[in-house]
Amino acid sequence: MSQTSIERLRDYLAQLPPQAQALLMREFERALERGQDTAVATLVLDQLRRIVRAAEPDDDAPARSGDPARVLFQPLEPFLVDAGIPIRVGQIRRSSLQPIWQWLGRDGAPDQMREFETALGRLSDEAQVESLARKMQGIAADAIFQLTGPGGGDKSRALARVGPPNVIEDLYSIGAVLQLREAVDALSGRLPRSLRAFGDSQIASVTAALNVPALQTPQMLPFALTMVIQRMTAPWQIIRLAIKMAASDDEIRVAATPFGVAVTIALHDLSCLAAMLRMDIKRGRFDNIGENLKALHDGVRGLRTELDLRNDSAWGKQLTSIRADISNALQSEIDSVPGRVRRILRQRAEKDIPPGARIDTTEVEETVALIDFVATCRNYASELAINEVTLRTYSDLQQYVERSTESLVQSLRAADLKVRTYRQQQMSAAIRFCEVLFGDDYASLMSRAAENALTGERKSSRAG
Repeated sequence: MSQTSIERLRDYLAQLPPQAQALLMREFERALERGQDTAVATLVLDQLRRIVRAAEPDDDAPARSGDPARVLFQPLEPFLVDAGIPIRVGQIRRSSLQPIWQWLGRDGAPDQMREFETALGRLSDEAQVESLARKMQGIAADAIFQLTGPGGGDKSRALARVGPPNVIEDLYSIGAVLQLREAVDALSGRLPRSLRAFGDSQIASVTAALNVPALQTPQMLPFALTMVIQRMTAPWQIIRLAIKMAASDDEIRVAATPFGVAVTIALHDLSCLAAMLRMDIKRGRFDNIGENLKALHDGVRGLRTELDLRNDSAWGKQLTSIRADISNALQSEIDSVPGRVRRILRQRAEKDIPPGARIDTTEVEETVALIDFVATCRNYASELAINEVTLRTYSDLQQYVERSTESLVQSLRAADLKVRTYRQQQMSAAIRFCEVLFGDDYASLMSRAAENALTGERKSSRAG
């Protein structure tokens, strides 16, 4: 799952009223207790707790710039991911920082850490803080490598004191980035600010920026590529760098180069984006569906066309699995839309409509969003393996809504006073559906037809 998607989720949750946030937290906590949907619950809970903590006033809290842990770990910021996101090479769990900070103060470099915190509290000059941070980052890296590097004795007990396995997994990466902080900073300065179309000129520019031996080790190259990806409009295009380095689009030759990890990263990020899409669909959030579908469509198409992937290779199987996951998530939702439309527009006999019956406007708007979702899927149907179901469903919706709208116009002319309000609400829903399926002009035409039907019926009643 990309950082951009997490930021969108955080923005959505932050807009909710405090009562809604509290309700959501309780529901997801219960889901965790029941063992249901744990990945989604963990992710959403983490974001909600961050939002709630940020909203709580804390007069005693130190300024962020004066937070010693934040100053020490600042070089790691581009690579941090929040809880609930599957991690890949070139990334570090944000949750690993606190246990490692505590280990450094307790076992790793306790004397230096105390001196660092004391000195940091006295300094206000930015240049002095920067110099102190660089010195402490080198000390922290040395302490980490002393623990994780080769040496005599069994280090398992000492490693266990750092934290759980996922923290230990991040430990060496944290040390590597801290040790090469200057190289990472230099790369950030050399990279173009924005990589909109990753063509030959920009590939050459990025290749030159990456031409630093320290950044091309198996440990550091994924972090360097992560920095490149963060500047890209279309992150999947990072595979072009690997193809350029291999001078071939053959996956075997690409995989044989150190830059083959770029393909692994692109596939992982596509998989996370597909997971975010499934979560959005499951929660009924369609605001960013079009953008996510386009990113998935372009990424899948790009990997399929620019790389010569074999169906039975690891990369080929992973891409096939991603397409299948996307197709299954989309198809199940697409299949549900006609039923929702029929439930709203179905013309029941007047005797079956109870007094005071009403159409739920919230359900109408949700259905409008779903129809628009189907319309959006048409643009990307072929590459995402949903071509047949999307075209069939959209055609069925057009035919059904057109027939139902015309029938509702006729029913308004003869509707009994007791059910006229309900028929009018059905007609309003049908017009909203027409806006998506046929455009504003047709919807306006049907709206005028409904008004004429009601006017003609009233005139007929007065004449009688």
